[in-house]
Amino acid sequence: MELTRWGRELSASWLGRQLPRRWAHVHGVYRRARVVDRMFDTDDVDLLAAAGLVHDIGYAPELSVTGLHALDGARYLQQVGAPERLCALVAHHSAAYLEAELRGLVDELAAWMDERTPLRDALWWADMTTSPDGEVVTFDERAKEIQQRYGPDDVVSTFIQVARPELASAVDRTEARLRAAGIDYV
Repeated sequence: MELTRWGRELSASWLGRQLPRRWAHVHGVYRRARVVDRMFDTDDVDLLAAAGLVHDIGYAPELSVTGLHALDGARYLQQVGAPERLCALVAHHSAAYLEAELRGLVDELAAWMDERTPLRDALWWADMTTSPDGEVVTFDERAKEIQQRYGPDDVVSTFIQVARPELASAVDRTEARLRAAGIDYV
């Protein structure tokens, strides 16, 4: 829980006052990530909880350099000494590589490996089933909300359309694992 505590403090310092809605979202993602605790060992539970809290830290205006929040967040986390695996989870959360392609940032994102594990899927699931206000939503509701919020001509709207099948697969895999473990996630 030490990494989780650190992630909460770091996220609060960057998002808490400046971006209260984003702060509400990351807290909702954290709560969703805690739903899957029984599926992972203690170290991975702490890592996933921390990732939920810091996954959007790259939206902080002072940290936003490239426009790809996943990359900006991972770079910042690396600078402050976060574990490499946490940086990689943030860098690749919710199919960020597809947005990196649209923004011409693939080489920069390649500094971190996408681990393609159930833990990574669980982070994507938590992010893609949490509204901007931290409420539980379906994946379809979340994808639709993102497109509406950004508008039809924004790169993020294009990204969510392109990423939809891969994001839906990660959500489906996680929900199948939750059902198999007998965990209520609704």
